[in-house]
Amino acid sequence: MTDRTAPTGRTALPDATAPSRARRRGVAGWVDVRGRRLGGWAFILNRVTGLGVLFYLYLHLLVLSQLAIGPGAWDSLLKNWFLNPVFLVLDVVLLAGLLIHGLNGIRVSLVGFGLVVSRQKALLGAFGTIGAIVLLIGTLMFISHGG
Repeated sequence: MTDRTAPTGRTALPDATAPSRARRRGVAGWVDVRGRRLGGWAFILNRVTGLGVLFYLYLHLLVLSQLAIGPGAWDSLLKNWFLNPVFLVLDVVLLAGLLIHGLNGIRVSLVGFGLVVSRQKALLGAFGTIGAIVLLIGTLMFISHGG
C-alpha cells in the first residue's frame, strides 16, 4: 500500500512524529514552544545563553582595546561606565548567563555520554539550585564592591 490507505479504504492518519520533526527544523525551530518539555526548554536556554556569551566575548575584546590607547582612557572608561549601576546589573546578567550555559552544558555532556540519562531532570534541578546560590552570592559581591 503505497498510497497509505487503510484496508478499509479510508486514508490512514499520518505519522504523529512527522509534523513535529518538520516543524522544528532550522533556526526558527529553536524557539518553537509547541510540545516542549523541560529538557527542550533547557536546550533553548543553552543556545540563547551561548549566543549571549559569544556576543560578550567580542564586546570584551572591544573594551580591552581601550588599554592600547593608554591608562588614562582605561581609567576614564572604568570610572564613567563600568561603576555605573546599569553596568553592575549587566554584570549580574552576564553571571547568570555564564552559570546557565556552563551548568546546563555539563548536564548535556553527562547525558550525552549516557551517564545520567534517567536522572537528567533531577540533575537540572540540582544545577539550577547551585546556579541560583552562586548567582545570589555573586550579586551580593557586585553590590558590595560596586558602590
